[in-house]
Amino acid sequence: MPSMARTYTTFAEFWPFYLREHSKPRTRALHYVGTTLVVMLAIFALATANWWVLVALPIAGYFFAWIAHFGVEKNRPATFTYPAWSLKADFKMWWLWLTGRLGPELERAGVTRA
Repeated sequence: MPSMARTYTTFAEFWPFYLREHSKPRTRALHYVGTTLVVMLAIFALATANWWVLVALPIAGYFFAWIAHFGVEKNRPATFTYPAWSLKADFKMWWLWLTGRLGPELERAGVTRA
């Protein structure tokens, strides 16, 4: 009998699942590239008032994320089921990585560091 997918009702429950879905370092690295590009494009748009640049934000972010999920991790992006929480988790993971605090979060989620 196929197992039922778990339904998450809070971001706190979703967060460890999100990290497990990003268990490979290359998957996370591709997400960091995409998220960094999104932040840089947003800053550029604000600094130059070139609002058309904002159209590129989802393309920049999802391009790298989907390469990571379909090509590296071989799983279905969580954004298909939990779009808002996935976006929040992308930025949370990126910020924790930038500030050197992601390791303990990965360990708590059961992701072994490689």
